[in-house]
Amino acid sequence: MEWHVTDAQSLAMIDKEIGETVFSPAQYEIVRRVIYQTADFEYLSLLRFSQKALQSGAAALASRSTLVVDVPMVQVGIVPNLQDTFANPVYCSTQTITRPQKTKTATAWGIETLAKRYPEAIFVVGDSQTALTALVELVEEDKIKPALVVGTPAGFIGADVAKERLHDAQIPHITVNGRKGSAVVAVAIVNGLLDLAWQAYDQSESGAS
Repeated sequence: MEWHVTDAQSLAMIDKEIGETVFSPAQYEIVRRVIYQTADFEYLSLLRFSQKALQSGAAALASRSTLVVDVPMVQVGIVPNLQDTFANPVYCSTQTITRPQKTKTATAWGIETLAKRYPEAIFVVGDSQTALTALVELVEEDKIKPALVVGTPAGFIGADVAKERLHDAQIPHITVNGRKGSAVVAVAIVNGLLDLAWQAYDQSESGAS
């Protein structure tokens, strides 16, 4: 991601206001990206990282694993950075051809269809609670084994439950506790992770040469 002077100034202000944190340097880079994009310091206490979430996600990005996202806003937000780094393929659930389903939303059915095609993908659900619920059900049934799930949909009915189920599923994940969240948060997380992975990839390649 290309940074400008105003970006650096804003990040410096965020760092000053936050001060010391319990996050690892890599986790903190994700947190400050989310705060920068949302201007909401509450995310400092809401973001949750599972064990080895960043390591698993970075490794999957570096190996050019597929990304599956729930809505076009997420896809549009991450594709430019992907094109500048690992060029991973990205598929969006709302753009997937599916059979009509009375019991599921189009987004949920689309992400379920893509999950069965790419069971070890990186999944990014920034907007749709129903898509996250459908994804978690597949994980609980051992039908898929994602490299990472970024689940940040906002909502009053079901979103917080879906996030808790994701946490209990014991797979690599990054979520937001409670009702808050958005596609903007998901994009900030993925782009932050992309930059971290690209830096690590460059260093390892330089060391190997």
